[in-house]
Amino acid sequence: MRGKALLILILCGMLCGVFSLAAAADDKIVIGFSMDNLRLERWQHDRDLFVERAKELGAEVLVQSANSDDMLQVAQAENLITQGVDVLVILPHNGKIMGSVVAEAHRNGVPVLAYDRLLLDCDLDCYISFDNVRVGELQAKYLVDRKPEGRYFLLGGSPTDNNAYLVRQGQMNIIQPYVDAGKIKIVGDQWAKDWLPQEAMNIIENALTALNNQIDVIVASNDSTAGGAVQALADQGLDGKVLVSGQDADLAACQRVVEGTQTVTVYKPIRKLAYRAAEVAVAMAKGEPLDTGGVTTHNGMIDVPSILLDPIPVGKDEMMDTVIADGFHKMEDVYKNIPKDQWPTP
Repeated sequence: MRGKALLILILCGMLCGVFSLAAAADDKIVIGFSMDNLRLERWQHDRDLFVERAKELGAEVLVQSANSDDMLQVAQAENLITQGVDVLVILPHNGKIMGSVVAEAHRNGVPVLAYDRLLLDCDLDCYISFDNVRVGELQAKYLVDRKPEGRYFLLGGSPTDNNAYLVRQGQMNIIQPYVDAGKIKIVGDQWAKDWLPQEAMNIIENALTALNNQIDVIVASNDSTAGGAVQALADQGLDGKVLVSGQDADLAACQRVVEGTQTVTVYKPIRKLAYRAAEVAVAMAKGEPLDTGGVTTHNGMIDVPSILLDPIPVGKDEMMDTVIADGFHKMEDVYKNIPKDQWPTP
């Protein structure tokens, strides 16, 4: 009888050892990535690069896209928490609504990293983005340097996106002194729902009609809104005559820049952002301390430890040394609508 008991104990021990080895083998960090949407080219780049770097670090990424539906994004994020992710990364459609998810994540021992857009009014663990105020400043300076006087139309991004307000803040840091001096007149100020080009096109079409086409500069806050604005201008034969800004260095925007219908895009080296975010997410999952150099961003509740990367303004003259030199887009893709004998020398 004792022999049977001893045998059972040995077998149990062996089984426990097998289960422990299996658990160890399966002890991979799992990152939940809740994304606003994947409709825009920009976010497809972010997803692919983030997943690529996370895999290099031995982590698995579960990606969910909410198609800009706030309630769906909340449900998806909560589902990722339920699945037992080790860290939750959120690119919010609405930073205020998605901030409510942080408390639920913390109750389950899951730290939260806000990606590109800040989560508001919550006990957020970390925030990584480009300096969005600086983005707006770079856009406006590029325009003002080329048109220090005239009629400016402000075309903002999504009113549910905190970044849109930060970009506008930066734009006005540069533009307001010219307004105060009577050199620039703001002839319109509207915001494009979800940064959609169709929304932007409708806004600019209506503005051109109301203003008898008397617009000199459109301060568009990103490349999708810039695309809508340029389409509206083209319908009036004004593309290339009205200055237009943007950001994200989308391929279509880079093509417009070298063709002369968009004045500037602000290039944000997304590989740097996505790779750094993946590295931070893995460190957070491991419980490692984060060094942000004392940089913080107030989200309405706390000063959130923040990593803010530097953006780069790109006009026609800067395209080769930035977007193309970094391999973000290929030269043949950016210049495909330009006669080859007019391409710059690599």
